[in-house]
Amino acid sequence: MSTFRENDSEEKEQCCEERKSRFVSLIRQYSLELSHTMRGFKLKERCKTNQVHAYNPYPSETSSSNPFPIATTSKLHYPTINSILAESPATVSLSTTESFLPYGLPRTDSFEPPVELCLKSVDFVESLAELYRKLQITQDFNKSLVHLEQYALLYSLGDPKLLRRCLQSARQHAVDVHSKVVFSAWLRFERREDELIGSSALDCIGRVLECPKAALLHGYDPNSVFHHCQCHGAANEISDFRISDGNNFLTSEKDGIVYFCIGNEEVNCIRGKIAALSGPLRSMLYGDFIESDKQRIDFTYIGISVEGMRAVDFFSRTRRLDSYPLNILLELLSFANRFCCEEMKSASDCYMASLVSDIDEALVLIDYALEERAHLLVTSCLQLILRELPGYLYNPKVLNIFCRSEARDRLATVGQASFLLYYFLSQVAIEDNMMSKVTVMLLERLKECASERWQKALALHQLGCVLLERKDYKEAQHSFEMAIEAGHIYSIVGVARAKFKQGQQFLAFELINGIISEYTPTGWMYQERSLYSLGKQKILDVNDATRLDPTLSFPYKYRAIVMVEQSQIEAAIVEINRIVGFKVSPDCLELRAWCFIALEDYPSAISDIRALLTLEPNYMMFCGKMRADHLAELLSLHVQPWSPADCWMQLYDRWSSVDDIGSLAVIHQMLINDLGRSILRFRQSLLLLRLNCQKAAMCSLRLARNHSTSTYERLVYEGWILYDTGHREEALAKAEESISLQRSFEAFFLKAYALADTTLDSESSSCVIQLLEEALKCPSDGLRKGQALNNLGSIYVDCNKLDLAADCYVSALKIKHTRAHQGLARVYHLKNDRKAASEEMTKLIDKAQNKASAYEKRSEYCDRDMANSDLSMATVLNPLRTYPYRYRAAGSYICCLWTGLARMNLLTENCSWMTRGRLRLWRSLQEPFLSNLTCKCLIFEQHSMNQ
Repeated sequence: MSTFRENDSEEKEQCCEERKSRFVSLIRQYSLELSHTMRGFKLKERCKTNQVHAYNPYPSETSSSNPFPIATTSKLHYPTINSILAESPATVSLSTTESFLPYGLPRTDSFEPPVELCLKSVDFVESLAELYRKLQITQDFNKSLVHLEQYALLYSLGDPKLLRRCLQSARQHAVDVHSKVVFSAWLRFERREDELIGSSALDCIGRVLECPKAALLHGYDPNSVFHHCQCHGAANEISDFRISDGNNFLTSEKDGIVYFCIGNEEVNCIRGKIAALSGPLRSMLYGDFIESDKQRIDFTYIGISVEGMRAVDFFSRTRRLDSYPLNILLELLSFANRFCCEEMKSASDCYMASLVSDIDEALVLIDYALEERAHLLVTSCLQLILRELPGYLYNPKVLNIFCRSEARDRLATVGQASFLLYYFLSQVAIEDNMMSKVTVMLLERLKECASERWQKALALHQLGCVLLERKDYKEAQHSFEMAIEAGHIYSIVGVARAKFKQGQQFLAFELINGIISEYTPTGWMYQERSLYSLGKQKILDVNDATRLDPTLSFPYKYRAIVMVEQSQIEAAIVEINRIVGFKVSPDCLELRAWCFIALEDYPSAISDIRALLTLEPNYMMFCGKMRADHLAELLSLHVQPWSPADCWMQLYDRWSSVDDIGSLAVIHQMLINDLGRSILRFRQSLLLLRLNCQKAAMCSLRLARNHSTSTYERLVYEGWILYDTGHREEALAKAEESISLQRSFEAFFLKAYALADTTLDSESSSCVIQLLEEALKCPSDGLRKGQALNNLGSIYVDCNKLDLAADCYVSALKIKHTRAHQGLARVYHLKNDRKAASEEMTKLIDKAQNKASAYEKRSEYCDRDMANSDLSMATVLNPLRTYPYRYRAAGSYICCLWTGLARMNLLTENCSWMTRGRLRLWRSLQEPFLSNLTCKCLIFEQHSMNQ
């Protein structure tokens, strides 16, 4: 009987718990939906409603102008607690699922790609070649702006390292101080040094290239920019205007004494020394003016104090400046301007420029400097402001300096208003907030500073893009049309988009159709025309866009959304997987997450959202209506939580299966519970680099550095940051400094990596091997040790130590470093065992989720037919890999050469004797070249097949 009662009580408790969980779920659901609805209403609109509780969580209609369903106020049904608890679990689950998509799924009629904010050529290769030819004929000291134009053209590729090289080349050939300052600040901005805790705007990595002090020095020496600067050495040249012997100096009576009266005080000066400061002072003291006969001259109303006049006297005798307060230096500058004392003005300008070290000080001094036209002081203040961007972009004083038209004119008077300056400022503003009024004003100034055709085209096109986003369609259309007049054909896309927004769809279609007819068609042309096409033509244009340019993301997303509208959710996921496999972007991950939510696959959805948040921590989903991190929190309530041990196991599994996006999601979840773990941030950066997300990877590295708990660890992350930005020697120094403090796996690994990338002869190879062996002796997890073993195996292969290499790869595989299959396959191939090599790559293909490179590598160990099949698969999985195209091109070219020679032989037998003679002569000249080229192609093909 007691047993029965116990069972009965257990059943009651279980039922009670089940009813409680349903109640909690329903409360969360209704509070979530209500919060979403109320968040979308303005305060005034909330007060205007007729019903206090006018809310329906299940809308029946969707507005035609809004692709997302909006809650209506008809037929309200309010659940009671009893009705909630009486609902079945299935009903609760369905309601919760719907609440995760409060704005519905996207629709094709409201989906369009953005107009690109860069110079875009209809023939990119020809434009790049033309720039190269332009560089060859341009004198060295004029190459800086050509490299800037190169930066503008290459910006569309989105390769940070390539863009950084353009900026470095532009800084290398910068002649004037203004250009040096802007390019140095731009390079610092690209590395985002402002995000490093404890760093100063005037910090220097040790190279002239980005040194703030070196940028203020006049002169042109392109070979010196990569040298080490003297920041931490002797005093800089521009600050050498001090002396240490105070105000004690000897006067010369033969030059005559003159007394300058300021109020009730007098300052005795040597007449000849003061007269030597400038022509106007010489005329006043020795010319036809009455002051030439006076021994006392009243300077009360000149605007200089007694201390300031004593400083003038001191400079007239010594030609040096003492350690005066800032207000005295400003008086010297004003006095020098009033009486045209160029030498004293230059000395004061340089000395004050060397003293500027604080942003607040710079914001005050720049107004005085502009008023007195102190060129170097303006440049020094400007440099500090630029190196503090984007933090001070919206400071009112900064806006007054740069944004207003009269402010640009003030900067122009001292040579500081340039296209270069406003190009940098506008890029910062666009990246921070494209739709802000500040961005518009900076682009207006950029347009005013443009002189060359490409500069006008860029400024007008970017202004048009910003105005288009702000829905100023007529003004945007006008800017785009002016950009077209400046030679930027791609701006026709902007004109078409503006017309389309104004209801002129047919005119927009005709504009893009005209481009396709006039120029060689490219992917973006068909992509744009698809927006204005109807029916089947729309999907045909989208498919043609993918065929001509597989890297465009819009066609994949469009086809996926079409499938979603047709309730083919699984097919939509497959379609979006096609581009996520080789080009990861937040918008694609968002779309795939929506699809997973629609399928109620919450673990996959939250995985994509966490990966998305790794790329953009502040991402807004549902067209900017909901924070992604908020949706992740809601989804996590319906996913089984993982303990720290579970997370590490999941990370190992995903890492070994080469699932980089899944690994990112796991690390993001681990960081929620342990935000300060720098090692996790570092793992995150490695994954992001594999996915070619370089900006996000550098951000993770900076966070790893900021959260490091020890000096030796911080030095390692600083070293990796330097290495990834091309400063290998500095990275090597950081690693050595870290090792001197404490031996660690990452420090040895960094040193080995940097040394191997710098130079790899027999001596350095042995050093790299030793460093990696030392790294493996230090404590670390299997993920990193697998990577070290894999790298060690590669070095052994390069040194022809195949057995040792094989041992390393096998050891790496034992700890689930799946990529070691590729290295082991290479060892088998070098041992002439192509079958084993192919089988090893097949194992990698079976295990890896990202397997394009595996197919490509296996093609080197297969017969011709299977190699072609593998290369075709590699191209399907990742169209960005170039080897398959080169391999197929080589084979096609050989066929073309042999076919061309055969046709030539046939032609020489069936034409007149004159033509036949000319053809034979041409063939006799060309055959050696064709033969050599054919042999080289055949060798290349044979070599590829042997591999």
